[in-house]
Amino acid sequence: MEDTRLKERKKKHEKMELQEEVVGGRVFGKKPRTAVGMGLAQTSSQGMNPLHTNFQEIGRELDLMNEKRERLVKASRDVTIHSKKVIFAVHRISGLNKAATLEQAQRDLNAVRSNQVTRLAREMQGNDYWKFRRAFSPGMQEFVEAAATVEFAKTGRLLTLAELNRSFLHIKDAANKPFEVSIPDYILGVGDLTGELMRLAVSGIAAGQPEAAISVCNLIRGLYEGFSMLPSLQENLRDWKTKSDTMFQSLMKVETACYNVHVRGSEYPPEMLAGDFEYSRDDHS
Repeated sequence: MEDTRLKERKKKHEKMELQEEVVGGRVFGKKPRTAVGMGLAQTSSQGMNPLHTNFQEIGRELDLMNEKRERLVKASRDVTIHSKKVIFAVHRISGLNKAATLEQAQRDLNAVRSNQVTRLAREMQGNDYWKFRRAFSPGMQEFVEAAATVEFAKTGRLLTLAELNRSFLHIKDAANKPFEVSIPDYILGVGDLTGELMRLAVSGIAAGQPEAAISVCNLIRGLYEGFSMLPSLQENLRDWKTKSDTMFQSLMKVETACYNVHVRGSEYPPEMLAGDFEYSRDDHS
């Protein structure tokens, strides 16, 4: 009876030894039962597990990707900040300083393109534009808005995507290819432009130039009509809806302002009529 108990204890002890294996000072649990598993354990004891090596490599790639995304977010914020300064400069135009103000605004816009946009473009390579687009798209939309605002203040027409991308020919990405603004970023940037056009229209009414407000109204009406006919951009559905609503609100404000000037213009001075819409300057900032 005692011999039987001794044999059972010995077998139990041997079984426990087989179930534990120490690799690199750590206990990994049960020892592999199959020949393949035993071979993998032997490989692990002799060197680094190939699966572990692959996971380490993937981890390094994810870290590099997250670091690039953070750099793009920061570059996009810088583009947004400096582009807004260009837009604010355009709104300071008056009859006396129009030429000088527009010239300075154009210089500031060129500086944003040469500095902040160039720094952003140098992070791109291959399909990075679409992989990281969400990180820098707000900045590019703001730049499109600023460039289009300057162009409209100078010539009274809409800046096209082809003209915008021609201004980027000297800017190269990491693969030494010309940097270009995508169609979605251009369209969404033009959607933001209508808010600036609305402010220019109100300023024109206050300056006694109702014909300028009518011209802006016609442009916004055409843009809204074009937006309505375009299919929704699935990857930007939320932005598309927001900008469409903003465009409609801007159109309604400009149309109301033009209507008041036409109907009540003989009763009140233009600056008094424009005062009813001064609150619009703080909208959609």
